[in-house]
Amino acid sequence: METRLPLYKKLLVMCRIEPGCLGPQGADYVEEFCVFAKQKLKDNRGHCLRWVVKPRYDKSLPELEFQMKNITVSRENADKYMNSFDIDIDVFEEELEETLADLVDVFFER
Repeated sequence: METRLPLYKKLLVMCRIEPGCLGPQGADYVEEFCVFAKQKLKDNRGHCLRWVVKPRYDKSLPELEFQMKNITVSRENADKYMNSFDIDIDVFEEELEETLADLVDVFFER
């Protein structure tokens, strides 16, 4: 069993979901989907990561952002943090994209 870090030591992974990812009426569902997706993701590497899933209404904000203690962390530093837990950031990001796509399907099948 992996040791769980206190919240303040966990890397926050902020996923911003474009309403269009949910289809033509995505704007009607994006808020509910974000709540649903966070519930499904919260235990994904929960020993070292925290999750925030929210709509991406502002296109100037990145789809994926990392934070530690409310400060944005560069991808390079997020990579170093994840490496300390044997997580490859490239694989992590690919898996996250696939998981989110799968969650969209599950969300609309419920």
